[in-house]
This record gives sequence, C-alpha cells and structure tokens, in this order.
Amino acid sequence: MSALTHLDAAGAANMVDVSDKAATSRTARAEGVVVMLAETLRLIREGDAKKGDVIGTARLAGIMAAKRTHELIPLCHPLLLTKVRVDCEPDDALPGLRVTAEVRVTGQTGVEMEALTAVSLACLTIYDMVKAADRGMRIEGIRLLEKDGGKSGSWRSEPR
Repeated sequence: MSALTHLDAAGAANMVDVSDKAATSRTARAEGVVVMLAETLRLIREGDAKKGDVIGTARLAGIMAAKRTHELIPLCHPLLLTKVRVDCEPDDALPGLRVTAEVRVTGQTGVEMEALTAVSLACLTIYDMVKAADRGMRIEGIRLLEKDGGKSGSWRSEPR
C-alpha cells in the first residue's frame, strides 16, 4: 500500500497537485447491484413503475453524477470526461438490477471515483423510483472492477 497522497506533511487533507503529470488515456469500470423482490423487477421490466422509466432514469442519473463527482467528493479534480456509459441489466438470479459504469478521460488523474459515483447514484435512483413497491431493496457490492492508464497502469479486481 502506498502512502496517502491527499495528506500534507502536517496531516491535513489537500487536493493533490497533478500539474506535472502527463495527460494520458484513463478508463475505469465499476459495478453495483440493487436486490429487490421478483415482483418489483417485473414492474421495472414491463415499464409499470408509477414514476416511469426506471432504467432510463437511472442511466441518466449515473451519467450526470459522474460528470459532477468533483462537486460531491471534496478532493476530486474536475475532469473533462470523454465517455460515460451506465448499464442497468435485469438479473433474475438476484432478483434485481446489476448496474455497471465505464468512464473515460484523457487527463492527468484517473476516473475511478467517477465510475463509482455513477454506479452509486444509478443504484440510488433505482431505489427511489420503485421504493413505494419495495422498501426492502438492498444496494450491494459497489466496487471498482478495473482501471487502466496513468502511472500505476492497469488493475483488475478478483472475480467474486
């Protein structure tokens, strides 16, 4: 484990200076799941949720969240993202929705937090859209799947 880069010599939190880093292509992918009743998943699939298109709304919420990560997490840099993709796939085995996000940038810092934020907000939006039908839903397993680019190169999570 490397030293914490967001602490100065006195131990105070600060934003890392990335001005001397080269701009490189960087990608991150993250996932999470919303576990729900089978009946709730059916409502979503059939488009019968009272609030409307759950998957489409969650996808847009995730994209918007990725673009605003620096406003939500104090020490994140504002980034000019070049790609944000959010997918919400029904999974009957859960039952629920599996949410994934892929974020890309050409820049001086990575996009792991943007991918994780996209997944988190998409999952929260799913919960909000169908909570009247299923208050017992669970948001689980939000994690980074992989990242590429930058000084540290590539990283992949172990399968679970």
